[in-house]
Amino acid sequence: MQTARLRLRAVVDSDAARIADLAGDWDVASMTGRIPYPYSADAAHHWISGVEEGEQVFGIEREAEFIGICGFTIDTNGDAELGYWIGKPYWGHGYATEAASAVMAYGFTKAGVRRFVCRHLAGNPGSARVIQKLGFKYVGDSTGWCEARQCELPALSYELRRPWTMAIRALAS
Repeated sequence: MQTARLRLRAVVDSDAARIADLAGDWDVASMTGRIPYPYSADAAHHWISGVEEGEQVFGIEREAEFIGICGFTIDTNGDAELGYWIGKPYWGHGYATEAASAVMAYGFTKAGVRRFVCRHLAGNPGSARVIQKLGFKYVGDSTGWCEARQCELPALSYELRRPWTMAIRALAS
């Protein structure tokens, strides 16, 4: 997929070192659910090889440089959990919003997603802004596991249903 500034593509094994470098930053890992800390290239290789069926994972590139990950996992009901992270040197430029918007459009029109859900850990205002800009509706407080911190933490949960215009386009294709 291509956006105005980004290219979203399959994640490949040769991305492992770059993933470990960017996602292994404490400021990134400590605000995600699934990224361990420290994060080694071997762990990134293991993650890449373990992406399961039903997971749509895209590497995010800016000017041919790998800067993060965005994707979703869809269940049998058509609900999908959205996830993303951007390397710290690239924060504050709208890349997560731009990538997630493209991934969600793909999910709604091509992958059969009826509703996206997501959450961010409390104390993560950057992710809160991304979710707000994407148009998600707040549905309540929750908790979320943080692999880097090895504990459950307070989180905020959101949802976004497929717009009816996209539902019509999905049926027509």
